[in-house]
Amino acid sequence: MIAKETLPNGLTLVTETMPQVRSAAIGVWVKRGSRHERPAESGLSHFIEHMVFKGTTTRSAERIASEVDSIGGHMDAFTAKEYASFHLKVLDEHLPLAAEILADIVMNPLFDPKEIAKERKVIFEEINMVEDTPDDLVVERLTAAFWPDHPLGRPILGTKRSLASFQHDEIERFFRDVYRGSNLIIAVAGHVEHARVAQLVSQHFGAIPAGGAGSATHAPRPTSKIVCRSKKELEQVHLCIGTPGYPQTHERRYAAYVLNTILGGSLSSRLFQNIREKRGLVYAIASATSSYSDAGSLTIYAGTGRESLDEVLALTVAEMRRLKAERLPETDLRRAKEHLKGSLVLALESTSARMNNIARQEIYFGRQFGLDEILNAVEAVDGETVQRVAAELFGGEIALSVLGSLGSYRPKPAQIRI
Repeated sequence: MIAKETLPNGLTLVTETMPQVRSAAIGVWVKRGSRHERPAESGLSHFIEHMVFKGTTTRSAERIASEVDSIGGHMDAFTAKEYASFHLKVLDEHLPLAAEILADIVMNPLFDPKEIAKERKVIFEEINMVEDTPDDLVVERLTAAFWPDHPLGRPILGTKRSLASFQHDEIERFFRDVYRGSNLIIAVAGHVEHARVAQLVSQHFGAIPAGGAGSATHAPRPTSKIVCRSKKELEQVHLCIGTPGYPQTHERRYAAYVLNTILGGSLSSRLFQNIREKRGLVYAIASATSSYSDAGSLTIYAGTGRESLDEVLALTVAEMRRLKAERLPETDLRRAKEHLKGSLVLALESTSARMNNIARQEIYFGRQFGLDEILNAVEAVDGETVQRVAAELFGGEIALSVLGSLGSYRPKPAQIRI
């Protein structure tokens, strides 16, 4: 059972009761992410995510870690393009302490200047790690090329230059402006009772200031562009193709999920079977969708040898054209639907996954979709709609990012023309 209420300060509480389990997952979700930052603030949301664990007015960083360990809890956080999350999973009996700890770190962080200096170095190394991870770097470069001069095209981590400029007062101001009632969602799933959780949330989060006006943003405009970067030390060439996708609430989003599953989202997908299994040209190849409040993208990643790059690119584009031109066989459609439904059900078996699910639905839809409603929506997708979606997504702007020991090689625009 899912219940929802709003506190006087504007904070939203959503709970899902799962009587068959003994754990509880609680998360504080901030409805602001990297896309809501000004260029000079790039990376600031992520920086604050790190800093809240470095001590509060009542707890040291060591005490936070010790208290979480003392109850066998699992605590983590992340920052995304449109939100951030701080979450803790515990035995149901320890939910009161979990709520107290989370409230402390998101209400009373110290932002100690010494800790700011140390954490800046940590995030510098995180940026270096992306540079050393080619499958991440090629996607990041694709995103920047596809959505240039837009916050969705910027890296969540920011840049070393922007990070170097952050000072205590700026961090404190940004935190106080963003971490306000109307920008926050508390999501709880597990062996809980809504009324009891509401008491805990009111007790620990009720003092959060009200307010939190929306941040003005506009949808990005996709751009057709090819970007290449040569790194001699890489054994493989990594490529990423990007096309437009649908926003989170689009009426044909389920057809897009089916399309992605057929193209490259499963082991039986056309890209995996035709390029890896039949020809042995790659080890990894896959497609994925990313959806935001007003935009989306579909990306295809592959890693291959330099001598096979043109062939992999041609075969990938051919599969995209095929989805536009040919009627989808019923067997392919049925397999994709069953894969999607099975993956969804299995993914929602844990309390953490259910907590994430109800929070994201509240952020993007302001309502909850039951599992049966989602499964029925997947089942309702037909082959004609999937073909229509392919024509829409593969008929406009296409971007390509290539990373590896390229020498003088540069792909031509005609190679990604669909």
